[in-house]
Amino acid sequence: MHQLGIYPYRSLLCLARCYGPLMLLQLGRVRTLVVSSPDAAQEIMKTHDLIFANRPKTSLGKRLLYDYKDVSVAPYGEYWRQMRSICVLHLLSNKRVQSFNTVRREEISLLIQKIEEFSSLSTSLDLSGMFMRLTNDVICRVAFGRKYSGDERGKKFRRLLGEFVELLGGFNVGDYIPWLAWVEHVNGWSAKVERVAKEFDEFLDGVVEEHLDGGSIAKGDNEKDFVDVLLEIQRDGTLGFSIDRDSIKALILDIFAGGTDTTYTVLEWAMTELLRHPKAMKELQNEVRGITRGKEHITEDDLEKMHYLKAVIKETLRLHPPIPLLVPREASQDVNIMGYHIPAGTMVIINAWAIGRDPMSWDEPEEFRPERFLNTNIDFKGHDFQLIPFGAGRRGCPGISFAMATNELVLANLVNKFDWALPDGARVEDLDMTECTGLTIHRKFPLLAVSTPCF
Repeated sequence: MHQLGIYPYRSLLCLARCYGPLMLLQLGRVRTLVVSSPDAAQEIMKTHDLIFANRPKTSLGKRLLYDYKDVSVAPYGEYWRQMRSICVLHLLSNKRVQSFNTVRREEISLLIQKIEEFSSLSTSLDLSGMFMRLTNDVICRVAFGRKYSGDERGKKFRRLLGEFVELLGGFNVGDYIPWLAWVEHVNGWSAKVERVAKEFDEFLDGVVEEHLDGGSIAKGDNEKDFVDVLLEIQRDGTLGFSIDRDSIKALILDIFAGGTDTTYTVLEWAMTELLRHPKAMKELQNEVRGITRGKEHITEDDLEKMHYLKAVIKETLRLHPPIPLLVPREASQDVNIMGYHIPAGTMVIINAWAIGRDPMSWDEPEEFRPERFLNTNIDFKGHDFQLIPFGAGRRGCPGISFAMATNELVLANLVNKFDWALPDGARVEDLDMTECTGLTIHRKFPLLAVSTPCF
């Protein structure tokens, strides 16, 4: 396990090039199948999706996610189906996503104002930090009905969220080598997990209590945040099953873990690649400006016409999937995959990072070429297995529409209103592309850029 290093998705790709797209590894006591090709991924997530719909149990899932009460790591079964239906039908439906258009537009307008302030000073700005705050503020307003960005409580929330995501992307040796579980108590890892779980629970309890105290205030459907919706489901019992407070808090944690880092990293890497490739930046600016023609606000209809914008986002997701190693699955019974016998209980890791670089699927796979998507229907929604940044099948991410609604609108506004360059006349070849890994891949060093208003 230690030989995988700090970039396990890269190490596993190197192994796959030697040993093939299906590799059976023994990680301590855990038999692990590593999947590194579109065909093999399709076998897991489509052909045998039901057999691989379960999640392996980990100490982190138990301690951080209310004993597996969320959607992402809950065992496959009736409880998981109920929680996913709440997400799909009540929290992340197309209607609900559209209802938050005003929130997205208001937060993007604030972002543009901040960029304009930096432009007037002719100083570089930290795009990574701005993207993180933007996505955090959007999701806070959508989930809680308010932002936590300007006070001490907000600072604590951002710190907790960062630690939470860091822990989720970590490695607990005790899950793989039980007799070494004592290590987590010596190195402070266990104490950190307990502290973050306790502090986050107290924070979320406070949010729920605030909503209960304000429950007498009538809200229209478009004014309800996620906590409002979940408390209404709990109170009315109209779904035919009950949810408790821990389930509500676990679902909210899922929304944040899956919606903040994964959204801001796409924006961060998209702007990184556009700054590295001025021709692609110019092509995108020409498309967006040709469609908007100086309009103040970019509409949903405008976005639908922006084919190169969508190609840029797809190419970014191909090269920089937010979660390079998809959340592991587990075989619920013995199964044959591509001629190999896979025993029940085998953990499955799908290397989305490797699949996006598969030379059998992509010409010049290491190159950033958005135009490769202009004459194809390949998409990232789980039907085309050469591009699966959000997974596929029963366990595919239910929040794709929510994330893309933000990404497209932000990126279109940035290239429409500003010209961009690297600070201090730096060459594009010198832009540091070092990654920092955890649950998601983001830049090790913040993305700094200089903006010039266009109108």
